[in-house]
Parts: sequence; C-alpha cells; structure tokens
Amino acid sequence: MLQFYYSRLSINARRVWVTLLEKNLEFEPILMKLNGDQFQPDFLKLNPFHHIPVLIDDGFSIFESLAILDYLEAKYPEPSFMSTEAKDIAKIRTIELVTVNELPPASIVLMKDMLDVEVEAKQIEKAKQTMAIVLQYFEDNLSENNPYFIGEKFTYADLVAGTAVSSIPLLGISLEPYPKVTKWLKNLQQRESWKQTAPSPEEIEASKAIMKAILQKRL
Repeated sequence: MLQFYYSRLSINARRVWVTLLEKNLEFEPILMKLNGDQFQPDFLKLNPFHHIPVLIDDGFSIFESLAILDYLEAKYPEPSFMSTEAKDIAKIRTIELVTVNELPPASIVLMKDMLDVEVEAKQIEKAKQTMAIVLQYFEDNLSENNPYFIGEKFTYADLVAGTAVSSIPLLGISLEPYPKVTKWLKNLQQRESWKQTAPSPEEIEASKAIMKAILQKRL
C-alpha cells in the first residue's frame, strides 16, 4: 500500500492528497506534526531535505510534490489529469510552475507580516505585487464558459494552482478583483477531495504558533 507523509496545513502535501483521492487510490496517511519529527533519522532516510510530502510505493521513496504527481500519473493513469495536446500540456506545466515558483516566496513574506515577524515594507509590497501578477495570469487563462483551465477537463493545472489559491485569502489578499478565479475556486471547493482535505479554522489557528517559530528561524 502507498504511504503518504503529510501535514494538514501543507499546500504541497494537499495537492498530492487531492490527487490520491481523485484517483481513488488506497493509501496509508502518516501525519507529520513538524515539531521536529521531520528531522528524525528515519524520516531523513526518506527525504534528506526534511520536507513533506513524501510518498512511499513498495519501498520506493518520492519527494517534491510535482515529481509525486508525475509518478502517480504515470503509474496510475486512470483517471488522467494530464492532456495529450501539446498546447494544453504546455499550459498545464506553466500554471504548475508559476504556482510553485512565484507564490511560495510571496506567501512567506505575507505570512511573516500577518504573524508579526519582522519583515521590510518593500518586501511586503513586492509580495503583494507578485500575488497580483499571478492571480491576473490565472484570471486571463480562465474562461467564463468552462469550469477549468483546460475547458471541461480537470487537470493538474487546477489541482496545483487551486490548492495554492485556496490559502491566499488567509494572507489578507482578496480574490474579489478576480471574478473568474473566484468562480473557478468555488467550483473546485465542491469536489469531495477538496472538502476532505480542507483544513478547519481551528487547525489553521492552532498552526500559527508553529509557523511563527519556523519563520523566525529563517531570519
């Protein structure tokens, strides 16, 4: 059976979690508290960079969430969340990479500000600008008439970007200026996989102290 190391508040882990559910795969969830358990020798053998998520398949360890998604798509291709059309593949990959490259640095800055961790005003402004650019890019790539980035087909573009965009309002960024993004996100939130993996308000509140301690160590 697949083993899935995750945290309830990790966006990277959530995109893998949603994929496992959407593909109806049987797996053993292993909850990480991130209170130092990620630095234990047994876990470091699975991922020497001490990050989650990690997926174990018959002794084979995979980390980095996009690599895990590629692995799951190749080994468990039905249902498929990737297109076979060249332009669609390029669009899906671009949305994935924009999400994982542009949003995390900006999110960390805004999270520091939200949790009263020292951060420069110019960094905050730059982070807000990055958020606006990414959200406008998503807005421009969505259609009024289709539920997903690739028309009627739910793909990794929706899965990767959607799990990240879901957390943006928690950072004080409104989605109101982006009506197509707002409609798309509400559509995703109706999926059972989204409902099952959404952290509760209590979990979000309880995580703030841990996140503040982690962010302060980055200073």
